[in-house]
Amino acid sequence: MLLFGLETPTDAMFTFQVNRLLALAADLERVRLGVLPEEMAGDAAPLLDRWILAQRIVPCLAGLSTGHPRIVGQGRLIGTSDLWLLSEDQNWARTLSRWYRLGRPAEHFGLDA
Repeated sequence: MLLFGLETPTDAMFTFQVNRLLALAADLERVRLGVLPEEMAGDAAPLLDRWILAQRIVPCLAGLSTGHPRIVGQGRLIGTSDLWLLSEDQNWARTLSRWYRLGRPAEHFGLDA
């Protein structure tokens, strides 16, 4: 997750992440067009041996959603996709999927929050 706003300059890490995502988006487009991985990576790709599928924890948001384009309803409890940007004033968040306007933060955790 990257902070952004008037008090937080976009530094080298911000630029690095933007470039990394642009490269991923370009590869996704090439795969969609039928370009083979061998043509994109060539001999430069490292070998990952004895690999398994794994999961890791990434920052996300959870809260009551209203106006979501895919989860219809008002005040629906959701968990977002990966959180990428959070404004300093905590009014805006950008996940992998979309922008969110942020309302009140939860006062405490749990189902009775």
